Amino acid sequence: MPCNGTNACCFAGMKPLTRKEWTAIGGYNAFLATKLPPEHRIYDPDKETVDSGMSTFLTAFPRGFAIEVLDVYSGPPRVAFKFRHWGYMEGPFKGHPPHGQRIEFFGVCIFHVSLAA
Repeated sequence: MPCNGTNACCFAGMKPLTRKEWTAIGGYNAFLATKLPPEHRIYDPDKETVDSGMSTFLTAFPRGFAIEVLDVYSGPPRVAFKFRHWGYMEGPFKGHPPHGQRIEFFGVCIFHVSLAA
């Protein structure tokens, strides 16, 4: 997640988001922003609200969809780290039936930490 030094962050080449914008669209929608054509999206953050995104993930992963920091590569003000996001799919997800198995993915993020609001 490269940041531009103005307390705004972006994912995968998407538009940088301020903390206020991030809060308005919700964490799932910010993390899952994509340039994929809509017909290739199972979860489409452009069509979700903060509440519908939370509901979707809480329904599919009732025990939570945890994030675990595995390695930290640099300290502030730019914090780079490797993470694992995981949970057990015990509820339906966008028309896909639950299977009870663990879903996980790994990634690397870079956050710019500042005292600015």
